[in-house]
Amino acid sequence: MTQQLPEVPSTDVELTGVRNFRDVGGLPTTDGGRVRHGRLYRSGHLAHATETDTAFLAGLGLHTVFDFRNAADHKLDGLDVELPGVRNVSIPLSDPADGAEFWRLVRDGDIQQLRSILADGKGTARMIASYRSIITDRTAEHSRVLHALAEDSVPALMHCAAGKDRAGLSIAVSLLAVGVEKEAVEADYLKSNDAHRRYKVRRSDTSSAGMSDEVLELLNPLFGAHSDYLAAAFAAIEETWGGTDRYLSEGLKLAPETRERLRERLVEKA
Repeated sequence: MTQQLPEVPSTDVELTGVRNFRDVGGLPTTDGGRVRHGRLYRSGHLAHATETDTAFLAGLGLHTVFDFRNAADHKLDGLDVELPGVRNVSIPLSDPADGAEFWRLVRDGDIQQLRSILADGKGTARMIASYRSIITDRTAEHSRVLHALAEDSVPALMHCAAGKDRAGLSIAVSLLAVGVEKEAVEADYLKSNDAHRRYKVRRSDTSSAGMSDEVLELLNPLFGAHSDYLAAAFAAIEETWGGTDRYLSEGLKLAPETRERLRERLVEKA
């Protein structure tokens, strides 16, 4: 029997120590339905949640928090705060060793080094390649998330460090699985650019030179949400599997009955 969960109003609030938090409820599906409020949330990491933030999150009735960060992220920002009665599931969607030198330069490099790795579209190209690889190389991880949502993990919160890339793609995949329109998936994804949501750039040199307009412009492809990135992920689905349905069935191994359970848990029919 489908789990009956209480209807709750949309929750799109600004927390103090948690960036980029929002409820994806209300997004339209291709058959006229809408994602239920209070079922699926997204955010940046929970390591710096204040007591007030923690109390708010604990009051959402969450079943599971999916953390897509890796060990290097945990070392940098810390582990999530514990929420009473909530299951924490760690599913790293990136390798700590992947690009370690690159990210060291992002944090510690001078302007010449930043230009060498980010200028002339190199930062954007790196992000596009990352989005494509998360789609094509992390099918087992995304399959695990969707099967968990179909079984017993709702309400759920998904996060990575900034709540933009790894969590953004996991949310996008989840929304595609229940028939949300791609335009609506993109609109939600781009909300990560809102000033109060953006991940704070962390640099060793916090002087005016170390955080100059040019530095921030060079870093923007890494810390902003860009429609080209999500389009690259969608293109990878089309090129690899020929469409969303085959991606879900062959790539993510979702049986029709599993997709139906997902829809029952996450979508309010018209």
